[in-house]
Amino acid sequence: MNAPIIDTEMPETAGPAVGAGSQTLMRGLDLIEAVSHEVLTLSELAVKLDLTKSTTHRLLSALVDRGYLAFTPRAGYRLGPKLLLLGTLAQAQADLVQVARPYLEDLSAATEDTVHLGILDGDSALYLDKVPGRRRITISSRIGDRQRLTSTGLGKALIIDHTPAYWRERFAADQADGAPHVDPALWFERMSGYASRGRAFDLEENEDQVRCVAAPIRDAGKRIVGAISVSSAAQYMSDDRMTTLTDDVCAVAAAISRELGFDPADA
Repeated sequence: MNAPIIDTEMPETAGPAVGAGSQTLMRGLDLIEAVSHEVLTLSELAVKLDLTKSTTHRLLSALVDRGYLAFTPRAGYRLGPKLLLLGTLAQAQADLVQVARPYLEDLSAATEDTVHLGILDGDSALYLDKVPGRRRITISSRIGDRQRLTSTGLGKALIIDHTPAYWRERFAADQADGAPHVDPALWFERMSGYASRGRAFDLEENEDQVRCVAAPIRDAGKRIVGAISVSSAAQYMSDDRMTTLTDDVCAVAAAISRELGFDPADA
């Protein structure tokens, strides 16, 4: 019974794997957009999207299971709680980038180095913004990149409030996933020091010949909601300069935090 539905609804040019998956995704998005304006029944959605009821019901059931849509008996389908959460997160990210951008530009101009802004995304560091430096070097990071937490300065800054148990677990997972080898005892000793000082370093652990200084950004609830880092070639990042940069990076992170409602007096 399923074969006729597939044959009649999939374009002949669509590939059996990528094409089918892409079309299913697009139909799911169409359903979400359709109910964003009004509550609609299964029959109304099938007609609106020109799909069979069986296909429409299958897609709707998946979206309800994931929380993207919700169903009310005798009424129909509406936007679900997952979209409310994602909307809140998207707004928070947009606000963070907007608030931080002028500070990132000033910090990059003052240091002549590349400045990053990132957030914790699951067990990765997600780069939200980047201001390239003026030095003739290339930092390979890009906006939208996800990097390991335990081998990047920005990633470490994002988790300095986490428990030592989490650090050990994440370190082991990243090492198993192919992170550059670091002695566990040395890494943990450094991480404990970073947490006590409120900043973190990348000592060429993520990218050869690249070092960085990073510091967390906090909100009104004292939670770490992001981090910034200054990255440069190792030749421009001696131990002495990293120590000097610490004050600048922490000061900028604190200024962004104050704009987000954080009061250092309550820390």
